[in-house]
Amino acid sequence: MVQKLRDTPRASVLVIGGGINGVGTFRDLALQGIDVALVERGDYCQGASGASSHMIHGGIRYLENGEFRLVRESVIERNALLRIAPHYVKPLQTTIPIYTTFSGILSAPMRFLTHRQGKQVERGAVLIKAGLTMYDFFSRDGGNVPRHSFVGRKKALAAMPELRKDIKYAATYYDASVHNPERLTLDVLRDGQVANPAARAANYVSAIGTGEEGIVLRDELTGETFPFQADVVVNATGAWTDSTNAALGAETLFMGGTKGSHIVLDNPRLLAACNGTEIFFEHVDGRIVLIYPMGDRVLVGTTDIDVDVQEQAVCTDEEIAYFFELIGHVFPDIPVSRDDIVYSFSGVRPLPRHDDTQPGFVSRDYRIEKREEKRGGRSVTTLSLVGGKWTTFRALSEHLTDDTLTALGATRRTSTAGVAIGGGKDFPTDEASRRAWIAAAVRPGADEARVEVLLTRYGTRAKDVLEYLAESPDSMFNSTQELSTRELAYMVEHEQVGHLIDVLIRRTSLAFRGLVSEELLAELAETLAPLLGWTAAESAAEIKLAEKVLAEAHRVQVKSLTV
Repeated sequence: MVQKLRDTPRASVLVIGGGINGVGTFRDLALQGIDVALVERGDYCQGASGASSHMIHGGIRYLENGEFRLVRESVIERNALLRIAPHYVKPLQTTIPIYTTFSGILSAPMRFLTHRQGKQVERGAVLIKAGLTMYDFFSRDGGNVPRHSFVGRKKALAAMPELRKDIKYAATYYDASVHNPERLTLDVLRDGQVANPAARAANYVSAIGTGEEGIVLRDELTGETFPFQADVVVNATGAWTDSTNAALGAETLFMGGTKGSHIVLDNPRLLAACNGTEIFFEHVDGRIVLIYPMGDRVLVGTTDIDVDVQEQAVCTDEEIAYFFELIGHVFPDIPVSRDDIVYSFSGVRPLPRHDDTQPGFVSRDYRIEKREEKRGGRSVTTLSLVGGKWTTFRALSEHLTDDTLTALGATRRTSTAGVAIGGGKDFPTDEASRRAWIAAAVRPGADEARVEVLLTRYGTRAKDVLEYLAESPDSMFNSTQELSTRELAYMVEHEQVGHLIDVLIRRTSLAFRGLVSEELLAELAETLAPLLGWTAAESAAEIKLAEKVLAEAHRVQVKSLTV
């Protein structure tokens, strides 16, 4: 895809940033028939978009900050994503364990007015009930999730006997989850490419400066640089928005991101204790945290720490200790250890500059900053996105697109509201239809188990993958029954794999689930080498790079062949 940028080094719009908001804007502009290009300095969904809590939610706690517009938009978009992206976005039952009745009633108004935590007072049942009732009110239009419910101690412990015995109530409400945010981002990108074949996007391409001929782009895989011109530049680089603007010749102070970390545990007892529901609660320090069953793993998070965006965000020992402490706060009898950790990740939220406002009270809403300038004798408009969250990416992208169209003097052709995303079209949403879809898709070389993996990974776009697999000889890897040589070729051809690590983290969930082995790395390198033109030395370097990324950014030690 880099070659397409070089061959046609001009577009009406250049989107910089391949997270969900940049990709969503790319898709929307492509649907309007706009000549749009996108570049991402790493892999798609590599930054904050890939380090989320895997929730699609209205943000019940934002009510306490007075962000009613954001909550309203978020629940509308949550409900919509359940319909238009059912292959990746699923209803999420969420339970709040509550230990007091009236606590927090007096301190809540002060938090609302001052945006400061103050002396920690636990939120009790009355306050939580009021919040959930208001949350239901915001969800009432177009809602397709049940309203909240309250139960007392006896029923709470009957459903989850491992909870703390001094629990008084349990409140249950519904939001949504996104188990594969990376794949949903790829699906949105593919929609844009399909909608407008002239639209082009390339990962591992960074914007490093400007010149008379336009913005200077650098191919991060080869080191080569080349100029690119655009009438409108959309800066959607998240926490690095100011850095990108500086590279483009404008100093800005828009951003003040905070770090959020998570760990993934292989702990069957903790998984069973959750009883299929996310535990979402207030820890002793007032931080809202979660214990979240995902398949056969448990996700635990998150933190909210001011950080230097120039430093790599990693989950620290202190954060891990904090996570173990919060698990003990809810499930005091369940032992957890570092041996249970199969993966960890950390990202920097694209929050606005917040000076002395405490991180938990920084707005999660977004705004768009506009700048006009002359560059190489041409007028160029730069739109910088400040803020934004996963749940609202479609609405945010629509807003960015409308501002871009205005700058171009163009008009909107169509809306993305209600338009199915990629493999979410005609996706089977109940077990009977799912089994029927799988049975109908079975063919030689792809039994029901294999088709089910593909349906989960691609949604109904699995049909395209199955057709691709049938065109040439294929063989499953020895190290995993979830990936084959031919499917890897499909990923290279259609999903822009640049490095071996891309397959482990963002094309599959093998790393997230702790399933990376030396054998898997060797098989991946051997298969990718002829597809990407790697020499033996380059293949070995890719294995070393994958091991380094897993060890340093995710605290994962690759399983030995002898294990």
